[in-house]
Amino acid sequence: MADAPWVELREKFQAALALSRVELHKNPEKEPYKSKYHARALLEEVKALLGPAPEDEDDRPQAEDSLGTGDHTLGLPAELVEAEGPIALGAVRRAVIEFHLGVNHIDTEELSAGEEHLVKCLRLLRKYRMSQDCVSLYIQAQNNLGILWSEREEIESAQAYLESSEALYNQYMKEIGSPPLDPTEHFLSEEEKLAEQERSKRFEKVYTHNLYYLAQVYQHMEMFEKAAHYCHSTLKRQLEHNAYHPMEWAINAATLSQFYINKQCFMEARHCLSAANVIFGQTGKISTMEDTTEAEGDVPELYHQRKGEIARCWIKYCLTLMQNAQLSMQDNIGELDLDKQSELRALRKKELDEEESVRKKAVQFGTGELCDAISAVEEKVSYLRPLDFEEARELFLTGQHYVFEAKEFFQIDGYVTDHIEVVQDHSALFKVLAFFETDMERRCKMHKRRIAMLEPLIVDLNPQYYLLVNRQIQFEIAHAYYDMMDLKVAIADKLRDPDSHIVKKINNLNKSALKYYQLFLDSLRDPNKVFPEHIGEDVLRPAMLAKFRVARLYGKIITADPKKELENLATSLEHYKFIVDYCERHPEAAQEIEVELELSKEMVSLLPTKMERFRTKMALT
Repeated sequence: MADAPWVELREKFQAALALSRVELHKNPEKEPYKSKYHARALLEEVKALLGPAPEDEDDRPQAEDSLGTGDHTLGLPAELVEAEGPIALGAVRRAVIEFHLGVNHIDTEELSAGEEHLVKCLRLLRKYRMSQDCVSLYIQAQNNLGILWSEREEIESAQAYLESSEALYNQYMKEIGSPPLDPTEHFLSEEEKLAEQERSKRFEKVYTHNLYYLAQVYQHMEMFEKAAHYCHSTLKRQLEHNAYHPMEWAINAATLSQFYINKQCFMEARHCLSAANVIFGQTGKISTMEDTTEAEGDVPELYHQRKGEIARCWIKYCLTLMQNAQLSMQDNIGELDLDKQSELRALRKKELDEEESVRKKAVQFGTGELCDAISAVEEKVSYLRPLDFEEARELFLTGQHYVFEAKEFFQIDGYVTDHIEVVQDHSALFKVLAFFETDMERRCKMHKRRIAMLEPLIVDLNPQYYLLVNRQIQFEIAHAYYDMMDLKVAIADKLRDPDSHIVKKINNLNKSALKYYQLFLDSLRDPNKVFPEHIGEDVLRPAMLAKFRVARLYGKIITADPKKELENLATSLEHYKFIVDYCERHPEAAQEIEVELELSKEMVSLLPTKMERFRTKMALT
């Protein structure tokens, strides 16, 4: 090739790359893709100057290329064929142009044209894909096809391309290992070629993107274990290669923590959240970070939103760990089982031993100072299930700290649903802390705090627009009053002669619980105020529980008036009968409330006799 055309090719190609990198908002509003179209025109000119592709059997169209199948996507071993000689060199340069044309069309939302160019790129490189000159370009072309098919929601095709890229990277690193050429180098002079360190950096970044896209695909396919593994690998590599945006990295790490929380892997979850805190602290401080965008540091609202989102992940961590401990230590009526508590204390040493072995090394982010900074955050929060009030209180205080942090951004004005969810989590933290508290008066105060934060929420909520949220809060407030009443009754039972003040307090709590349970049950009625014949699956258990507790509450009202007591017993019987009758008509409901159903059957059997004795006694007096 003559010097003049080669210089012209290089200049046009470099100009096209420069135009491709122009951010969309810098184009005219009516022509958002102006720079992309200009870049495309230059790439087409370079393609024309390169001339037609040679007639080679590997270059002829093959059906599997466009279907995302064939040997290049199955991860089958690739033989090393070096891209040497004018024919190979021409094919590789054309492949570079086809790749950039493909990306260009995808950027301008012309997916079919983009696919066509990327598939041509793969055809041209098929035999050379394991060579140092071509492996990076081949993987990038497959990655882009993987993204393209993912956007079309053809997830299996996306998976095939991305898994092929992963297999090719692993094979290349195992068999060759030297940093391959970056695709841009095919249009650079020898003196402009990249140093090996820069080549390695760019190639590793390509592979990191590959793992990131695979994580998304596995998430979409509900292969959550694999998705988490690939997400974790991506985050580790981003730190290792110093190629990340602090805010984005922190959010991804915090999101990953939720997977570990659901799997009850609390040590791993804590590590992700601690790393998220440390890396988020770098936001705005790192101006030399690769690919830094204007979103970093220039958008305070986004900064505060992300900070609030990470705080919410911490809240879930503290709450779930405490709830998990409660479930493992409670008896069949929800109280602390001292035998179970002792068993868990014996298991504590085993959990500590596990920390020192494999698990921590497997998840560790960063090295050196970064690793020390993450460990410093971790040491402030336990990953072990709390076994007593003091341990639970430490987790509670951490969770409450993050509640206040989350509420700074997620305020009721503008973020109604988010704000309410944060307050509900705060209430749940108090609720589970009360489980560990042995002093009944202090437990009452915790439930009182819950009511104080929940009741104001429903004052201004339009039930038409926030029906489900209203129901949740009504049920939760009712249950808080119900728990307080039970505690006050237990306190009164320990007194020889409860005074009228305690009796009045118990009845007031009973009345408040009844009020909110009734509000919840009334919300299930149709516009004609008729209770449904068939209760929806999503509210079946809470509806049955509400009926059961209303029945129990009427039976607990303290009154000196025999007539009133008889009325209360009749109302109580009515609600117990509703549960029994409904479960007879709808056998599937019985599975939702087995314990409550058995107790209701027992009360339906006993209450009529008790009421008859009452009538006889009233007649005699």
